[in-house]
Parts: sequence; structure tokens; C-alpha cells
Amino acid sequence: MSKPLSERYQQALRTLESIDQAQVFRFYEQLNDQQRDQLLTQVENIDWPEVARLVETHVKRTPALNLPKNVQPAPYYPCQPTSELKPRYQQARSLGEQLIREGKVAAFIVAGGQGTRLGWDGPKGTFPATPIRKLSLFGCFAEYLIALNIRFGVSIPWYVMTSLVNDADTRAFFAAQNYFGLNRQDVFIFPQAMMPAMDMATAKVLLADRDSLALSPNGHGGSLKALHTSGALKDMAQRGIEQISYVQVDNPIVRVVDPLFLGLHALDSAQMSSKMLPKCEPFEKLGNFCLINGQVTVIEYSNLPQELAVQRLDNGDLRFRAGSIALHAIRVDFVRKLNEAPGGFALPFNRAEKKVPFVDLQTGEMVSPQKPNAIKLETFVFDALPMAQTSIIYETSRDDEFAPIKNATAPGAVDSPATSTAMQIDRARTWLRQAGVEVADDAVVEIKATTALYPEDLRQVKLPKSIGPGEIVLL
Repeated sequence: MSKPLSERYQQALRTLESIDQAQVFRFYEQLNDQQRDQLLTQVENIDWPEVARLVETHVKRTPALNLPKNVQPAPYYPCQPTSELKPRYQQARSLGEQLIREGKVAAFIVAGGQGTRLGWDGPKGTFPATPIRKLSLFGCFAEYLIALNIRFGVSIPWYVMTSLVNDADTRAFFAAQNYFGLNRQDVFIFPQAMMPAMDMATAKVLLADRDSLALSPNGHGGSLKALHTSGALKDMAQRGIEQISYVQVDNPIVRVVDPLFLGLHALDSAQMSSKMLPKCEPFEKLGNFCLINGQVTVIEYSNLPQELAVQRLDNGDLRFRAGSIALHAIRVDFVRKLNEAPGGFALPFNRAEKKVPFVDLQTGEMVSPQKPNAIKLETFVFDALPMAQTSIIYETSRDDEFAPIKNATAPGAVDSPATSTAMQIDRARTWLRQAGVEVADDAVVEIKATTALYPEDLRQVKLPKSIGPGEIVLL
């Protein structure tokens, strides 16, 4: 039986008064019971001792960024193996396929965002992503998993992390889609934790409304904490899962579970590994994989010194060319270790100065600031890499695996629905041409994951001899 509102309020008030944040109840007496319940629920779901600690370390002051002098580019496995590496790649692919076949691999999609930047009213994962069918991003991932399930005779469990903003809508979408034909018992949906935004000048938590804290997700690093707090790690242990394939929600052609990458990761007994893309230019907005004191570390594009960013090798390649695209293989026991660290979850918080609308505590009116007024605190998943004893990096191809949808379509916009659609169509045309099909340059083609996961899979498919100008073909 739930506690009465009065008891919940008194308990929450004591907690907030102890850390000088009781102003969040400024309008409590003016709220109805439903509004009071909403505000109390938000307050009860915040780790206030953690907030109090972060106020001192990240809000009242800016943590110093101290890069060591000896920063080296991190080594990586190339996308195309050298002759010396070919046997290792064959061994790795076999091992990765074995791990999948034995039910030791789980897919993990980080999907806490809304489609606001896309002009889409709903969770980003529900956005229609493919050229012809307009299959949602969630649908793309589900279809990929179905293809793997068929290929390896398994049912790969799928863990989907939402946020409090989109959790209910995401669950409703999956239910309406009948879980895309997947076994309902193998889809585990859970929200990540939220963090309150705090006023830059006063270090006080802001209100988004009289009955609501100004909240935002605690960053993609919070996904590793949410695996623990949601019970997902416990579920994985019961299933015998050893490896997690981590991807983010915005890339419709990502290899949700990649046997070769997983195999290289497992062969080297790595705790957490990453895929990388070669950077197009020195200041491309991708984190940089570096070695610091022998540990793989990601340095944000904005933090890598310019003199390092522009360095080139004798062959003209960037010296720091390995860009992070948030694709990881992670051992389950490593995630558990991060959550059981002395002093709590091991990942550090990062400070971001943002414009956050808020309610004026004196007038009750909404204020829309014109410049950054608040501090948001978030964790980054790549900050776990230096904590891994062993970590490998594998180079993937833009053409094969990177067509993200982040920004609305507009002239000159990158990572938009239009650029993603063009890349998906280009990949499909290339695969068909490799299979001997003549394809017109303006033909619109979409290949389902259940038709082909790799170009060579098309050899087993009955294909047209040619696809003419302007034709629209779904395979």
C-alpha cells in the first residue's frame, strides 16, 4: 500500500532541507493531489546525496581538464585485414558467431531521446527511417535481430533503454507493433535515471513547471548504471549472457550485433571495446580514440589540442584519425564491476552549460533564458574505457554502417533523414552491383535485413537482371 501524500511530502522535505534544495516545493501548497504526486515521484527518483556532492564539485566550480602531455593515437584493427591478419579475422568471426549461437550475446539499444530536432513528435526510435517502407528505427533494429535469429537458430535478447520522457510512448509503440514479431519475453524495456538542472549562479535545482523539476537524462553513460538498477544485468545473468552489443538509436544501418567485432573483442579478452570511423577532417565532431598511460581513452573533439588534431602521417592520413561513433562491445561482468565500485557508480559526471527554461520562484512565471543559465550533469559511456584492463578498437566503414539520423533535413544539413536515405540507397545499389545487377543511378532501392545482412548474402536471392531509371524496388 502506497504512503499518503502527506507522509511522502514530509520525508522528501526533510531530505531536501538537509541539502538546501527545499525551494523545489515552493508552489506545493497550490498544487492539486495529482500534481503533488507527480512532483513527489520526481523528487523520490533522484539520488539527492549524489546531487549534493556534484553541486560542490561540478556546479559551484568547473572541474579542470588536465590532459597529459604524452597523448598517443590508439591502435586499431583495420576494416580490411592485412594478409597477416586474415587468419585472426576468420578466427574472430567464427568465435563471434559461436557466442551468438550459444546465446551469450545481448543487444542493447540506447533510446532515451525524443525526435524534437527532427520535427518528430515522439521517441526518436519511432522515426520512419528507410527509403521505401519508412520502417521505424526500432523496426530496423528488430529486423536485423530477426535475421540473426534465423541465421543462428537463437532468440537474441534485446534491451532497450528509454528515458522518463519517452518510456510510456516507447512501450506503447512496441505493443502496437506486436514487438515486430520478436518474442515479447526477449524484449526488456527500462528507463534511465534523470538529473535535475541547476541554476548556474545559485546552484539551486530549477523547476520546469510548478509541479515539475527541470530534468534531463543522466547521459549515455547512465545506460551502464541503468542496466544494473533496472534488473537487466540480473536478467542477463539468468540467461547466461556474457557480452553486450551496445548501439545508439539513430543509425538505421548499424550492425546491431556484429560477429566479427564481437569475436575480435573476445579473442583479446577485452572488457570493453569500440568501433571507430576514420575522421574526414581534423575537426570532425567525433571523439578521438587516444592512448593515455597505455589506456584507451576518448578525448572529445573540442578538447583535443589543435596541434594534435592536424598532425598527419607520411601517407597523408591524420595521425589521430580514429573517431568514436558510440558502438561498443562490453562484458557483462565489467558493467557489474562499474556498478559495484567503492563509493558508487564509477563513471565521472561531466558539466554542460545550457539554456534551460524555468519557473521564477517569486512570480511563478516561465522564463526563457537567452544565454546559458544552468548546469546539466551527465555521464559518457566512453569514460568507462580507461577502466577496462584491455580494450580493442575495430575500424568500420561509413558506407557500410553509418547513416545516422540526428538533424532535420535542411540545405547543407548533415546526419539528416535526407542524407541517411541517400546513404541507404547508395549501399543497396552497391550491393546489387556487386551481385551482378545493373542498377540505374537514380533507382531507389531498399534491401531488408531479412533479405541480406551482407553483400554476399544476395548470391542466395533471386534478383532482377537490371533496375532501370527511376524504378523503386524493395528486396
